[in-house]
Parts: sequence; structure tokens; C-alpha cells
Amino acid sequence: MARLYGYQGIELFHEDLLDIAQQLPGGATAENELEAAHIIRQLCHARRIAILCLQPFAHYEGLLDRQQHSRRLDKLSFWFQLARVLRTDIVQIPSSFLPASELSEDRSLAVADLRKVADMGLQEQPPIRFVYEALCWGTRCDLWEQSWEIVQAVDRPNFGLCLDTFNIAGRIYADPAASTGRTSNCDEAVRESIARLVADVDVRKVFYVQVVDAERLAQPLIKGHAYYNEEQPTRMSWSRNCRLFYGEKDRGAYLPITGISKAIFHGLGFEGWVSMELFNRRMSDEDAVVPEELASRGAVAWEKLVKDMKLRVDSPAQERVTASL
Repeated sequence: MARLYGYQGIELFHEDLLDIAQQLPGGATAENELEAAHIIRQLCHARRIAILCLQPFAHYEGLLDRQQHSRRLDKLSFWFQLARVLRTDIVQIPSSFLPASELSEDRSLAVADLRKVADMGLQEQPPIRFVYEALCWGTRCDLWEQSWEIVQAVDRPNFGLCLDTFNIAGRIYADPAASTGRTSNCDEAVRESIARLVADVDVRKVFYVQVVDAERLAQPLIKGHAYYNEEQPTRMSWSRNCRLFYGEKDRGAYLPITGISKAIFHGLGFEGWVSMELFNRRMSDEDAVVPEELASRGAVAWEKLVKDMKLRVDSPAQERVTASL
């Protein structure tokens, strides 16, 4: 379906690779994970679809448990092997959302940890790049400004930024637990954030962009709501259930994604991979039509984004839209 609807690449979740490995004789061994990577690579190659990245290398930076930190580095070394098989050179690191009791308050420790992985990546042939993303429910890093400060502090050529319109707006504009669905100063916060984005960010350090919206809920996402999960931050539960593609106003999309996108594509002048990243409750349905339904909706959203942003797309080979479905 991705190929049918014109996608040029995918973001690959390690969980999906692991799922294939678990179905092979012997289960999820290291050898079977590598075999699963070969299977996925062959599927994508046959359809002329690139694998943009392997993700998410989560819950790594700033761990108070340094033994766990060492185990995560061992896992990363194996991910490098997977990346080589997949023929991708990017590993995505989302900001950690572990409980605050498990994460250091000292940002310098997080920076040192991330500098360590960047240096490991530089030793690989070809080098591995890392893209860091601030999740709007992150424990120590939940704003793009904080992620940009971290990228600058890490100061490595292979360590860059992912700008995600949902996570930007989901933190400063949206509040799914509020009756209005918005923060109290949402419009001003977005204006100021966009101005900082254009003024401060070096576009050469933006490795790729994710463009996505989300639905405004009829009722606050609090205890008793169908999507409420006491084990998750509210914005995470909202994200998992309610994201929408760009421009899907008819489905309840309400975030200021157009303004944020203009800041990225015109203010910064970003050119590169654009991911129509989606998480939504519809994705858990096992109906046979789901893959095509979502692929087609994403393609419509991409065309609308190209039109609204007046993006230059000279030929299909130069389109850089990915599926994260």
C-alpha cells in the first residue's frame, strides 16, 4: 500500500522487526532479528522504498541506573548491525518519558550520554547518524527548544534534530485534559515558539521532519475517558489514540500545523525527508482495509501539504514522504 500510494520510504519500528523475528523458528534471537532485517530490507527493496531510520532507541539518556545505561549501549551496538542490514544510517532517539525518579535532573549527564552514542556512531562505516526528538510528554525534555539545546550541546556532526509538528503543538497549544482542548495561552505560545524556531535553529541540523495533526476531544481526557490510561501521561494516551494526518479537519484536527509547517519549510527552508507519522486507535483494528485506508489518507495529506506549502517536488524520485504506520 505504501508503494501503491507513492510513499518513498518508511520509518521502521524495532517492535515490528522483532515481531517478524518472533515468528521465525527459535523466536526472537539475535540471529533471527538480523534475518528479520533482511526480510524487511528485501520487501522494501522490491518496492523501491527506502528505510529512513530504525527507531525508537528509547529511555536511554540520563538514566540514574548506570548498569542499565551500559546494557542500552550494548543494545545499540546490535542496532548498528541491524541498520547495516536495513541499509539505513539513522537511529531515532525520542526524549525519555521514564518516571522522574529514574532520570537525573542534571542535563549534562543526558548530554554526555548522547554524545557517547554519537561518538559510537561516528566509528561505524558508514557512520550512523542520530536524530533526537522532544516528545510532548517527555519527562526532562518536552519542548523542541530543549531538544535543540541538547543537540547543540552534544555538538557532533552525526547528531541532529527531528521536528515533529504534533509534538511541538501538542505541548504548547494542546491540553487534552482541559475542557477547551487547549492551553491557556496557546496562540501566543505558538507565535513565540515559531519565531524562536526560525531565528535559532540551524536547518542543517534538522535531519528530518514529521508532519501530523490530532483530534480535539469532545470530553477532557481524564479518569473515566475511554482513552485514559493511569500508567501513561495524558498527552501520550492522546497521541496513541488521536493523531490525524495533516489537513484532516473533517476528522477533528485542530492544531496549528499549517503555521508550524510554514516556519519549517519556508522560515527555515528545510528540504529533505518528510514523514506523515501517524498513531491512531484505527491502527489497532484488524480490518483488511486498514492499510489501504491509512495509506490513501496519508497520500491525500501529503498532496495537501505540498499545495499549501507550495513545496517544489520535481519528480516522484525527489519526493521524500514516508509512512510511519
